[in-house]
Amino acid sequence: AGDNVVEPSAVMDWYGGPTVLEHLETVSTGTRPDDGPARIPVQYVIRPQTAHHRDYRGYAGQIASGVVRVGDPVTVLPEGRTSTIEALDLLGEEVDAAWAPQSVTVRLSDDIDVSRGDLIAVTGSVPEVTRRAAAVACHVADRPLVVGQRVLLRHTTRTVRAVVDAIPSRLTLDDLSEHAEPGRLNANDIGRVSVRTAEPIALDRYADSRCTGSFLLIDPADGATLTACMADGIG
Repeated sequence: AGDNVVEPSAVMDWYGGPTVLEHLETVSTGTRPDDGPARIPVQYVIRPQTAHHRDYRGYAGQIASGVVRVGDPVTVLPEGRTSTIEALDLLGEEVDAAWAPQSVTVRLSDDIDVSRGDLIAVTGSVPEVTRRAAAVACHVADRPLVVGQRVLLRHTTRTVRAVVDAIPSRLTLDDLSEHAEPGRLNANDIGRVSVRTAEPIALDRYADSRCTGSFLLIDPADGATLTACMADGIG
C-alpha cells in the first residue's frame, strides 16, 4: 500500500524512523571517489600522427578513483611496466592534476606498450594482479549460472575469457540464511562465486574501490549480462 515510502504511515505507530525516501536521500554513499587509490582504466590510445602532434601518444580514460598529478610514478597493469606521468590533458588543455571522475589523457615519459584494457595506477598503491577472483554476486539473467560455465568477464575496460570455478553459497532472502554449495544461481539470486580468468586482471576489493573492485559476467554467445559481482577476495 506504499506505507512509509514517501509519507509517514498512519498504521505504523510502532515505527519512529524516516520514510524510505528520506533514508535514500540522506544515507551515506561512502567515500568520495577522489579519496581512493589512483586508478585509470585505459579506454583509448590516442596517436594523432599529424605534423603538429608528430610524437604524441596519449592514454585516455575516466579516472575511476583517486588523484593523479604530473610527475607521479605509475605502474601499468597487468604487465607491471613503470613510468612517470609527463603531462595530463583535460578538455584540450594541459593540467597539473586531475581526479575522479574526470576523463583525462595521460602522457608518459617512457615509450612503453599500453593498450585498451590496461590499468594505470600510481606506484605504491597498485591493485593485485590475479587470474582468480572471489566475489559476492547478483545473478540477473533468466538462464542460471552454473559451476564450470564458460563466460566473459568484463572488468573496467578489459574483457577476458573466464570459467566459473565454484558457487560456494546462495543467500535465501526470506530468512537471510546461506545454502552451502548450491551449484547454481538462478534469476535474482544473491550468492558467492569464484572465477578463473584466462588472462590476468588488476583487481581491487569492492570495499576499496567500487569501479575497479566490480566486474560483470557475460554470456559469450550473445553478449548478455549474466551476473554482477563485487570482489572481496582473490581465489
